[in-house]
Amino acid sequence: MLRVGLTGGLGSGKSTVAAFLRELGAHVIEADVLGRQMMEPGHDVYHQIVRTFGPDVVSSDGRLNRPKLAELAFRGGRLPQLNAIVHPAVIAAQQKWMEEIFEQDPAAIAVIESALIFEVVRDALSRGEKEGVLADWRRRIDYVVLVIAPDDLKIARYVARISPSGPPREAAEADARLRLAQQIPDVEKAALSDYVIDNSGDKAALYDQVADLWQHLRSRSNNSPEELSLK
Repeated sequence: MLRVGLTGGLGSGKSTVAAFLRELGAHVIEADVLGRQMMEPGHDVYHQIVRTFGPDVVSSDGRLNRPKLAELAFRGGRLPQLNAIVHPAVIAAQQKWMEEIFEQDPAAIAVIESALIFEVVRDALSRGEKEGVLADWRRRIDYVVLVIAPDDLKIARYVARISPSGPPREAAEADARLRLAQQIPDVEKAALSDYVIDNSGDKAALYDQVADLWQHLRSRSNNSPEELSLK
């Protein structure tokens, strides 16, 4: 078994890397997908967000007004509050998912795609949380893979995805820069990672790196869980 954390900043291409790994045989779960599911009405995370941020973040259909919530979180300086609600629930769900995967296949490689593996730990420690699900998040992973790219390229990719045409491109670029400013720089995360993938080229070059990574992960998954565990 091998627990892999796949991370990278906004626009780095980690979702593409995750898709390649899934094609090669990895089990992959996306933190963003889990988070969005838990922010739907009826979930405890949804109710906590409404209690914390107020009724203004609820749309007429009863669902969260995500642009409004994002504005409060990123521009209003309340991102730590939002993350403190969402991340523990997402991490608990990821842990349960991994346990189920390894119960079915002890030799499986389980990949958690998450943009904020290092940021979760940083923010928890900054709040004085030296123990607990957030502070220990990095220790729950055996192997961390970081996807990097120049910031200008990350921003261009984000803008192309969010605002492919028209005047809103300027707003999308400003949003991208604001989000990147909340994330730890690649150079710092690279020093804490086990494997770094450079996604500044084309998809063919990216796939070659992922294929090499997959062979490396497969060889490590043959080791015993006791040797790999960081607990």
